[in-house]
Amino acid sequence: MGTEIELDVEGQTEPPICGFKSPTTSKTTTRSPTLTTLNTGTIIGEECEGGADSDATVNRTSGDTTTITGTGAGPGGLLSFASEAAHTLSVPDICALLNTDPEKGIDNDEAARRLQHHGFNKVEGAKGLSLWTILLRQVSNSLTLVLVITMVLSFAISDHIEGGVIAAVILLNIIVGFLQDYRAEQTIQALYALSAPTCKVIRSGATSTIKAETLVPGDIVRLNVGDVVPADLRLATSINLSTDEALLTGESLPVSKHAEVVMARDRDVPLGDRSNMVYSASTITRGRATGVVVSTGMCTEVGKIAGLLRNSNGGRNKKQVDKEEMGTLGSLVVRARNGMRVLLGLDGTPLQVTLSKFALLLFALAILLAIIVFSVGKFDVTDEVLIYGICVAVAVIPESLIAVLTIATALGTRAMARGNVVIRKLAALEAVGGVTNICSDKTGTLTQGKMVTRKVWLVDGTEVEVQGTTHPFDPTSGSVKIGEEVFSLADHGIKDPQDAIGEKGENLKEFLESIALCNNSAVTKAEETGTFTAIGEPTEIALQTFAMRFGMGKPSVLAADDGQSQQLLLAEYPFDSSCKRMTVVYTSTESGGAGAAYAYTKGALEALLPLLDASDEQKVEIVAKAEALAAQGLRVLCVAKRSVDGALFQAQTRDDASAAPENEKASASNVPERSTIERHLTFLGLAGIYDPPRLESAAAVQKCQAAGITVHMVTGDHVKTATAIACEIGIIKPGRQNDGTQVMVASAFDSLTDAEIDALESLPLVLARCSPSTKVRMVEAMHRRKAFCVMTGDGVNDSPALKKSDVGIAMGLSGSDVAKEAADMVLTDDNFASIVTAIEEGRRLFDNIQKFLLHLLISNIAQVILLLIGLSFKDNAGVSVFPLSPLEILWANLVTSSFLALGLGLEDAQPDVMQRPPHDVQVGIFTRELIIDKFVYGTAMGGLCLAAFTSVAYGMSGADGLGEGCNEDWASECGVAFRARATTFATLTFLLLVTAWECKHFTRSLFNMHPEKYSGPLSIFKTVWQNKFLFGAVSAGFVICFPVIYIPVINHVVFKHNAITWEWGVVAACVVAYVAIVEAWKAVKRRTSKANIMTAVGGERV
Repeated sequence: MGTEIELDVEGQTEPPICGFKSPTTSKTTTRSPTLTTLNTGTIIGEECEGGADSDATVNRTSGDTTTITGTGAGPGGLLSFASEAAHTLSVPDICALLNTDPEKGIDNDEAARRLQHHGFNKVEGAKGLSLWTILLRQVSNSLTLVLVITMVLSFAISDHIEGGVIAAVILLNIIVGFLQDYRAEQTIQALYALSAPTCKVIRSGATSTIKAETLVPGDIVRLNVGDVVPADLRLATSINLSTDEALLTGESLPVSKHAEVVMARDRDVPLGDRSNMVYSASTITRGRATGVVVSTGMCTEVGKIAGLLRNSNGGRNKKQVDKEEMGTLGSLVVRARNGMRVLLGLDGTPLQVTLSKFALLLFALAILLAIIVFSVGKFDVTDEVLIYGICVAVAVIPESLIAVLTIATALGTRAMARGNVVIRKLAALEAVGGVTNICSDKTGTLTQGKMVTRKVWLVDGTEVEVQGTTHPFDPTSGSVKIGEEVFSLADHGIKDPQDAIGEKGENLKEFLESIALCNNSAVTKAEETGTFTAIGEPTEIALQTFAMRFGMGKPSVLAADDGQSQQLLLAEYPFDSSCKRMTVVYTSTESGGAGAAYAYTKGALEALLPLLDASDEQKVEIVAKAEALAAQGLRVLCVAKRSVDGALFQAQTRDDASAAPENEKASASNVPERSTIERHLTFLGLAGIYDPPRLESAAAVQKCQAAGITVHMVTGDHVKTATAIACEIGIIKPGRQNDGTQVMVASAFDSLTDAEIDALESLPLVLARCSPSTKVRMVEAMHRRKAFCVMTGDGVNDSPALKKSDVGIAMGLSGSDVAKEAADMVLTDDNFASIVTAIEEGRRLFDNIQKFLLHLLISNIAQVILLLIGLSFKDNAGVSVFPLSPLEILWANLVTSSFLALGLGLEDAQPDVMQRPPHDVQVGIFTRELIIDKFVYGTAMGGLCLAAFTSVAYGMSGADGLGEGCNEDWASECGVAFRARATTFATLTFLLLVTAWECKHFTRSLFNMHPEKYSGPLSIFKTVWQNKFLFGAVSAGFVICFPVIYIPVINHVVFKHNAITWEWGVVAACVVAYVAIVEAWKAVKRRTSKANIMTAVGGERV
C-alpha cells in the first residue's frame, strides 16, 4: 500500500459509500447567533425513509449555530430533522434538537415514550426466510408439477396404488427439501451477531447498562475499546478515538474520529469522511467517547441498506415492473409471467432451469406417446387403452428424479457443513460446481484478517523477518529470522529469540523497547485455554506481539524484579491524523519524573523524517529502504526515540492510556507542547506490517487455477498491498504485477464504459480500492462474458454485489447480518479454502447428478421402447398385451432405480475433479456425451427386454397363445403372458442393477475403473465395494426381485406376472449381452477420445 509517506497511519484505504440524502431538507446560509425555534416539533423524523419534515429548513451559519424554522410539530416536543445531516450540526445544536442533555441524557419516562414512537433498535433485514417461502421453494419446479398431474390422472382412473406411490414421492421430496432449507436458515440465524447486545447509556445523569435494542434517539451512549456501536451516533466527546467501519464502508483499517469537527458546509460528504459520526455495527478499536443517538433500527445507515435490499427483486432473470411505464394491465401481465416462471422453476440456477425445461419436454412427450397409444386403438379409448396410454406416459417420466436429487443435495449439504460452509439454498450447492470466476475479498478471506509485523530494518542495517506464523496474536507462533540465523519460542531445538537481544546489541533492544512502550494495545494469554487474545488498534497489536517474541512486551519492560512498575508514564501525545505520529514519555520510578526521561515515537515516515537527527545520506538510505518494504506490500512505520528532561513533566499516576479524562485535562497545563518533544529524534528502525495470507490460501488458489477457475481479488485496500498479497498466494504470476491488465485501481476501472471493459482482453485479477458499485460492475462485466461467478463479501456494502452474483458467499464470523441475508452460502470460518472445498463438492455433485440422471433416463428410454413396440403384441381378442404391468413400471422407476440412483449420488469425487475446466453452464447437465449414452444404453436395454418378452411369449406359446384379458386379471390361459411379463421384469431389473455400476464412470471399463487405485482381474470387486451404499442397493435389488416374482397373490394380483423357471437362462443371456454392448461402447469412446487428444497435440506442435 505504499510507504507511510503516501498514506496516514490511520488513513482510510477505500472511497466510502455516501449516505442517504433527504430530498425534502434544504440548506441556506444565514447568520443567527442562537437556535431559535425549539418549541414545536417531534422526535427526529416520523419516517426514516422520508428524511426531514417537508416544511423544515436547517440554516447553518458560518460558525457553529443553527437556525430552525418549520411547522412540522409532533408530540415529542422538538422539531424533526434528517438524521443524515447530523454531521453538519454542532453538539449543542444536536442536543437541542433532540431535547437531551449531553451530561445527563434523557430520563427513563421520556425514553419509554420515544421507544414506543420509534420502535426497537433492530435491523429487520436479518429476519430470514418465512416458512411459506421455504415451502414454496420445494414445489416451484416443473418436474413436481408433472408428477402432480400424473398423480391426479392416476386417481381419476381409479388406479389408487399408482397414484398413492406418486403422492408419496412428491411428499418425500417436499419434506426432505423443506427440512434441509429450514435447518440451513436456522443455522444462518444463529450466525446473526452483528448488533451489540448491550451498551452503556446515560439516563437521568446515571450510567447504566441496557439492551441495545431499547436505545432511542437522544440517548447518550458511552463507548470504549472493543465496543460495538449500537446505533448511529453524533460524537459529543472523544479521546484518541478510532473505529473499524469495514462492515459499512469496506475500510480495511480503522478511521480516526473527532467530536469537535463540524462539517457545516458539506452535507453530502461520504460516510467514511464523517469524522464526527460513528455508525451502527462499527467497532471501537482505540480510545473512548460519548455520543448522542441520532437514529436507530432501520433508520441507521445499516438499516437503510438492509431495507433497500429487502425491497429489491435481486434475481438476474426477473424483470422490474413499472406501472407508470407499462400501465396496470401490462404490469399485471409481467407479474403473472414472472410468477409463472418461478412456479415452473425457470428462475434459478442452471441445473434448476435445465431440469425444469427437461420436465416440460418430458410432459409434452408423455402426451404425445399417449396420443400414439390412443391412435393405435383408433381412438376407441376403453379402460384398457386408457391405462396403457398412462403407463407409457408414466414410463417416460423419471418419477424419482426430484426425490433423488433433493436427497443427494441434502447429503452434499451436510458434507459442506463439515467443510465450514453453510448452504442457505440447496440449489447453490450444485451451482457452485459450475463456477468459472471467483471474486474474493482480501482481508480475512485470503488473509488472516489480523496485522503482523513481518519485517524490521534496524539502524545498523540488521534485517529481522517473521516467518510461518499461523496466529497473529501468538508470539510463539512461527519463527524469527535475524540476518541468517533463525530463532523460535516454540521450537526448543532452535535458539530463543530472547538470546538475540544480547547477541545483536542495543539497537534491537532499543527498537523493541520503543514499540512496546509507545503502544496502547494489550496482548494476553488465557490461562485455561492457552490462547492469545488482543485488544487495541491492529497496528499496535502487531508491534506489541513482535516485541513479545523477544520477551519485551510492555508488561515485561515496565515490570521490575519485584513485580512493581519500574517506569512511569509522564505524558502521551496520541496519534492524530494531522501529524501522523504518536509519542509517549517514560521515566524511571527512581527519578520520580525529575531525572532523565525518554520519548518514544512511532508514525508515518514522512511525519518523522524531518524530525530525525540524521544526515541527508542516512535519510536517503532510510527512504530507499522504506520504499523497498512498501513495494512488498508492507505498511511502513518509522520508530525513533530521544532523551528529554523529566523535570518538564508532572508525573502522572498511570502507566497506560486508560486514565480518566478529568485527570488528563488537569495535567495538560504541565505537559510541554509536542513540538518541543518530537524533535532531534534518534532513528531506531523501520517496521513493515501487513495482513498475512492464510497458510492454505496459496494452495487453494493453485487448486482453482488447475481447475480452470480464475481467481480475482476485489478489495478496498491499497493497490500495492493487494498486489503483494496476490503475488504471494499466486493470483498474479511473478513478473506480471506491473501488467496493466492484471492490476487496476477501482477509479480507473469505474472510468471505463461497459464497451471499454468488454474490449479488455481479460478482466483484472486485482481490483484495488473498490467501492460497492465497482464490485457490482465487475459482476455485470463477467455476466456479459458469459462467466458464472462467485462473489464473497462481509460488509453491508457488499450486499448488492452478493445479490447480483451467481453465487453469493458471505462471511459467518466477520460478516454483517445484511450480507448473510443476501448470500446463498455462508463460510463459518471466513476462509477462502472453504470456497474451494465448496466448488469441489459442487463438481462432485454435478458429476453424480449426471450419473444418476443417466441411469434414470436409460430406464425410461428402455421402457418407452418396450411399451411402444409392445403395442404389436396382441392377445386372442386383438388387444395389446402389456410387456410390463403398470405396477412393474412404477416398481422399476421408484424402488429399484431410486436407490440405485441415490447410491450414484453418493459416489466419491473423481480423482481428476479439480484438474479439469468447469463444465459449460450454457450446455448444462445434458452434455452431448450424456445424451448419446442414454440413447445407446436405453436402446440396448429396451431391445434386450423385447427379446426376453418375445423369447418366452412366442417361443413357448401353446394353444392358448397370449390368452385373453391378461392385462387385468389372472386366468389359466394367461400363463404364457404372465411368464413372459415376469421374464421381462427380471431382465429389466438386472440390467438396471448392472447399469448402476457401469454408470460410475462414463468412459472407463467396469473391470478397470480405478487403475490408479486397483489393478488386476479382481479389481472389479474392489470397484463395486468402494461405494457401499450402492453395493447394498444393488444387492437388495437383486434379492428382492425373487419374492416379487415368486410370492403367490403378490405376483398374480399385484404385479400381473407369474413364477418362472427356465426363463432365467434368457435373463442371464440378456445381462451378458448388455454388459458386452456397454463395454464395447465405452471402448469406442476411449479410442475416439484418445484420437482427438493426439490430433489436438499434433495441431499444437504445428
